[in-house]
Amino acid sequence: MTPASGPPGAAAIAFRIAVLIAVVLLGTWAAHEIRDAMNLHIMPSNEQQVHRAVMLAIVAYVGLLALPFVPGAEIGIALLTAFGAAIGPLVYGATVVAMLLAYTVGRCVPITALGRLLSLLRLHRAADLVARAAPLGQEARIALLLDRAPPGLLTLALRRRYLALALAVNVPGNSIIGGGGGIMLLAGMSGLFAPVPTALAVILAVSPVPLAVALFGA
Repeated sequence: MTPASGPPGAAAIAFRIAVLIAVVLLGTWAAHEIRDAMNLHIMPSNEQQVHRAVMLAIVAYVGLLALPFVPGAEIGIALLTAFGAAIGPLVYGATVVAMLLAYTVGRCVPITALGRLLSLLRLHRAADLVARAAPLGQEARIALLLDRAPPGLLTLALRRRYLALALAVNVPGNSIIGGGGGIMLLAGMSGLFAPVPTALAVILAVSPVPLAVALFGA
């Protein structure tokens, strides 16, 4: 008879944390390297190489921006700075794809994984709340959170959660809470955000910078 597996030991937990930190550091390094590589000048002799570099940068931008805590947005800013309004729509579309990719991955991860993470961080009350919400549908989860949330900003954020999501994705310094990718990943995991309103919120939320570049130039 196979013995039941218990919770992971300290060594296993430390290893998982180390892997996550390594992924974030590697992603951050890659973002900085790609940003610096975007200091390009288009000439007849290198137009094809520049085009290839831009396409690779866009693919990397989508992947890195979708990762929590990785400053992938720097690549988009570097592209806008280097190529101006002409590349604005491409950067905008890539940003939307990255945010929705992170959200979709979050939708595929069971909310119990969030509960385990909270337990690992010793946030036992939050982990217990997640455990209670896990078997519930979206509306029941929202009702449970509203019942437990103190009146004020948190309650308002729950009731206007799509607006709150759009603001969180755009707020300067959001990298300390996971960046756009981390925020969208948690949004997907929470089960509180339906796909279509979330997509509309993202489409509006990421538009200001590309729109400003398109209207006023880099």
